[in-house]
Amino acid sequence: MSAAYVSFGLAPAMRAGGVLADGGYQVHRDFVDFVVDGRPLLFQLSDLDAVSPLASDVPPAIFTAQVRSLLLKTEAPLPEGRYVIYGCPECEDLACGAVTAVIESEGDDYIWRDFAWQTDENADLELNGYHGIGPFRFHGTEYRAALGALLDGAEAPAASRRRVLLIGARVAVLAKLAAALRTIGIGADIAHDATGVPAEELRAYGAVAFGRAIGEPERAAVRRAFEGAGVDVAFVDGLAPIVPLLVAQIEHALDRRPPDQRRLTRLTVTDGAADIEVTSACRVRLTAYRLDRLYRTHTRELFDDVLEPGRHRIPLDAKAVKGESFVVARTSGSVLAAGTAHGPARHGH
Repeated sequence: MSAAYVSFGLAPAMRAGGVLADGGYQVHRDFVDFVVDGRPLLFQLSDLDAVSPLASDVPPAIFTAQVRSLLLKTEAPLPEGRYVIYGCPECEDLACGAVTAVIESEGDDYIWRDFAWQTDENADLELNGYHGIGPFRFHGTEYRAALGALLDGAEAPAASRRRVLLIGARVAVLAKLAAALRTIGIGADIAHDATGVPAEELRAYGAVAFGRAIGEPERAAVRRAFEGAGVDVAFVDGLAPIVPLLVAQIEHALDRRPPDQRRLTRLTVTDGAADIEVTSACRVRLTAYRLDRLYRTHTRELFDDVLEPGRHRIPLDAKAVKGESFVVARTSGSVLAAGTAHGPARHGH
């Protein structure tokens, strides 16, 4: 069939978890995304909260079965030779919706074609087809090498140290933060410092979050402990004792992908507006968190829409960002947090 050759690869990806403004939770998922012609395939789907079947938290046997399926070593799971490319991040039910495609071989090549959104056994290409995506033709050697590398370990790539060490003075806040992180799939431990912790234990952490009451001498001591253990860990300076805000900061810290593999790359809040940069068309949500004089938290949803690639300046409700306030910008796979600035800009990047 007529399909241009494009490159095929794989890259780590994530679905950012979080505590939502309505009190709900969004689960964190690490997965392997498909890189087509040098760009994550998921980025071509502008408003889709989904993960590939190659997720890090599935049992090894299921992960292996998914890889073998993409290599056409087993029968297609759906009629007409269709395979799930992206599915619901919360469950595996097709009724929630999935992006599917026909995968077939032609000589030594592999072809992905007829992408569609599917909610039952049969796809309706006319009604739900992604007419602007594909078909893609991959060289067999490159395709098999990329997927075959995943089979060498017979399991999904491990989540990149998805555990956080929380260090702060407000025990109640730390306990609520740890509970929220565990709920969305991120391990969390609470400690006063890292003194005397064995190196092998420190290597389990991907990030360390400091509360605002922790002074620089204590922070420096923790940094030295991790440096001494040879651990490259992200350090988070908590903006405020607001659990959803801290979760957003930690999610960003755990995201170690290069900027070109993220959708949301910049957030600046100043002069009553948010300056945002996205690398591909995607849905962006802005939420404001404000502390009043009694340290009560006020939450306001500010923006929820699809933005095209590039930089955008979004005016914000002045009441929502007055005083000590913060803004969280979220896409399905990236999240940034920034304090509001009444003067020099403060950034999240």
